[in-house]
Amino acid sequence: MKYEVSHLTRYSYGAPVAVNVCVLRLLPRIGEGQRVFEAGVEVTPRPLERVERLDAFGNRALRLRIETPHRELTIHSHARVAVDRPPPPLPAITPAWEDVAALAAASVSLDSDSPAAAIYPSRLAPLFASATDYARSSFPAGRPIYEGAAELARRIKADFAYDSRATDAATSPIEAFANKRGVCQDFAHVMIAALRGLGLPALYVSGYIRTIPPPGQPRLVGADASHAWASVWCGPGFGWLGLDPTNAIAAGDDHIVVAIGRDYSDVPPVEGLIVSSGAHALDVAVDVAPIGG
Repeated sequence: MKYEVSHLTRYSYGAPVAVNVCVLRLLPRIGEGQRVFEAGVEVTPRPLERVERLDAFGNRALRLRIETPHRELTIHSHARVAVDRPPPPLPAITPAWEDVAALAAASVSLDSDSPAAAIYPSRLAPLFASATDYARSSFPAGRPIYEGAAELARRIKADFAYDSRATDAATSPIEAFANKRGVCQDFAHVMIAALRGLGLPALYVSGYIRTIPPPGQPRLVGADASHAWASVWCGPGFGWLGLDPTNAIAAGDDHIVVAIGRDYSDVPPVEGLIVSSGAHALDVAVDVAPIGG
């Protein structure tokens, strides 16, 4: 699938901002079944400094410094992306989950695709007993890792209600799990915490999901906004495989990957500091439109 992606972010400030330093993760990743034909970010006011780099997870991070006084900051990212991922493997041929956990625990690599950083608790995906216990029923002894992880994603879809008013960006997965309500960010964090509780490597994936479904198919939850799902390491022979617990599907050609990290705190689309006072308002508009097959 080929897509045209537009992501418009607008901050309105209650008082003039003298200095604004921020980091943007809005440019789609290259590779992993994605080709990026065109991608850019337009910022108003114009930044004094603009530097792009790759972070520790291989995400494209754009650092900006704005020193023009302003009451409004507009960030418009746009991209044309082709997504062609192989179908997920037959679950039964993936290794036993205990073997994957042992391999991950023995890993000494700190490369961006290493499972080492993905087995420990992180700020927004802490380990907690109720999530670990919830995961155990999907992982009896000897069960193939992908089979268990896919079932866990389906159970989260079935057991949790999608409710955009129930949580916000700072909600702990402990709270979301207790209430069985939330949005894609919460479901991804719950799944990640549950898997890590069993010693299985899992990462948070931020990106987009297609806006327009195929004829006769239901609209996917999470369209018209940034989406989030989990990526599970299934051993060296299969690598990282994406699972979307919000929709109970594998991450495939409907999913566009922007950034990967331990949890949302590693991959926010916009983060930074301003020199100002007073409150601010935020408006976000996302459009993901298929442009061909």
